[in-house]
Amino acid sequence: MSEKTNPQECKLCSAEAPEDSESIWEKHRAVVVVASTVLFGLALAIEYVTKNTLYGHAIFLGVILFSGRGIIEAAFRSLIHGRLDVNFLMTVAAFGAFTIGQADEGAAVMYLFSLAEFLEDTASDKVRGSIAGLLKLSPSSATVRVDGEEVEKHIHDVAVGDVAVVRPGQRIPVDGIVVRGSSSVNQALITGESLPIDKEEGSEVFAGSINEEGFIEVKTTSPSTETVISKVVKLVQQAQSERSPTESFVERFAKYYSPLVVAGAIAVALVPPIVLAASFTTWFYRALILLVVSCPCALTISTPVSMASALTAASRNGVLVKGGRYLESLARVKIFVFDKTGTLTIGKPKVADVVSFSSSPNEVLQLAASLESMSEHPIARAIVEKSKEEKLMIMPVRKFISIRGRGVEGTVGEREIVMGNQEIFQKAPVNVLDKLEELQVQGKTTVLLGVGNEIVGLIALKDMVKEDAATALEELKARGVQPAIISGDNQATTAALAKEIGVDHYHAELLPDEKLEEVADLRKRYGTVAMVGDGVNDAPALAKANVGIAMGVLGSDVSIETADISLMRDELSKIPYILDLSRNTVRVIKQNITASILVKAAFALLAIPGLVTLALAVGVGDMGLSLAVILNAMRLGLVKVR
Repeated sequence: MSEKTNPQECKLCSAEAPEDSESIWEKHRAVVVVASTVLFGLALAIEYVTKNTLYGHAIFLGVILFSGRGIIEAAFRSLIHGRLDVNFLMTVAAFGAFTIGQADEGAAVMYLFSLAEFLEDTASDKVRGSIAGLLKLSPSSATVRVDGEEVEKHIHDVAVGDVAVVRPGQRIPVDGIVVRGSSSVNQALITGESLPIDKEEGSEVFAGSINEEGFIEVKTTSPSTETVISKVVKLVQQAQSERSPTESFVERFAKYYSPLVVAGAIAVALVPPIVLAASFTTWFYRALILLVVSCPCALTISTPVSMASALTAASRNGVLVKGGRYLESLARVKIFVFDKTGTLTIGKPKVADVVSFSSSPNEVLQLAASLESMSEHPIARAIVEKSKEEKLMIMPVRKFISIRGRGVEGTVGEREIVMGNQEIFQKAPVNVLDKLEELQVQGKTTVLLGVGNEIVGLIALKDMVKEDAATALEELKARGVQPAIISGDNQATTAALAKEIGVDHYHAELLPDEKLEEVADLRKRYGTVAMVGDGVNDAPALAKANVGIAMGVLGSDVSIETADISLMRDELSKIPYILDLSRNTVRVIKQNITASILVKAAFALLAIPGLVTLALAVGVGDMGLSLAVILNAMRLGLVKVR
């Protein structure tokens, strides 16, 4: 049984719409290139083997018109709109060469330029194609359970609340919650992580990820157009459409560059014949070469193709960058500012120490867990969780009372138990106070346990540091970047964390507006600042930083939309990766721009004395250089997370 929908109405299906809108000519460009190659070879044979100039020139003209159809049309459009672009320059060069009797050179110009465009598009499509590939990897249909039967539905028709059936080896078609079964799921497509993640009832899963082992049923929580993978694709597409400062400069430069080149070529063609009575044909030919080598193709594509390659590589590794300007800014960052709780730490307290003054540690933990089992406070949950790990029995509690801001009390068995901070216990022995101070210096939160009038023990809790925190920050320092911590937590806890992970610069007990002021001060001192937080609680500071980075935003609409850079998973190892990628991107852009300017300038200088042919100018100075720029940019996809 199946249900159908109109593919044109589905945003997932419409990912192929641009391809469908291409003309027949554009769809068969490969055929045009092959046919042009055959015609060009035939013309050369007739011209130089059979010495039949008339037929040779006629076929060369056919090569110009056939291979350059799209280029000639674009040249006329640019002329009508008053913009002298690269297509205009090439069209003038090709027909100009043909007019002065250099038919083979004119055909070579148009043929090689059209071949260059074809190869550039093919190479660039590999960068752009990975985005469409993300969408295509998300299934276009889903098997949905309806009234006890399995119904095949187009993904566009799957509604929120529908239950999708996913068998081993299949891609999960929807974002949703597992309601039946368990399995390991490979979600590298979305998060960039290499290892499968275990999923069971209640676990969240995402469209496009692969169900590796078990049979699961997934209740849909998002429409097909609002899945995480759809949001990722949309954001990357938006990012690629934005312009970085370097891109904007190159575009403005190219806008004025082409008219200047045309003016220079006209001067080369007319001044020597008029002033020096030199051969017009010779200097007109050299002017055509100048037109060709001065085409800013490689220069104009050097930045956008590099940015597109980098943004796509980042998305494949679970990092969403809102635009090229943020990637470019990140390369200049001298200091990374980290929020503490939830960014460098897990954000959930865990029991670190159980100290006994009279009872055994297990008895202290058991009594504390029994009393705290009546509370929903994060500290209470941590103590109860620790008792479960130690397999201690929770005892019933009577007369439970919560003392707001201080602690709890109740009766466990026949004993009156009190648990809380130091304020509850008016007089604490010296040995207890010494132990409290020792643990607090270590950045731990302490709660005392009293039975009757006696303090029998204490429990110290700590928000545990993430496993990769110290390594990630060490890697940043190795790259010449200073890490810093700003936190709303107390001074002792923040200082202990900073010492543990090797951070010298930290500020504690900051309110949100004070965090913002601290970031503003760091911008004055360091120039460019990146702030790493959760994307919501630290919104003012993230906004004030030059680059705001949100951690672990998988499935979070707000965090994805507010941050400049979003890490899909809560992995600090992605911070050095995105820094490396940004620096490599800026380095590749500089390489491409420098090579474009130097090669073009060299060929232009050689063109004036006639040391370069028209075909060589196109083949090396234009086509070869453009392809080199694209291939260099595609290297950015090789930058990996360590």
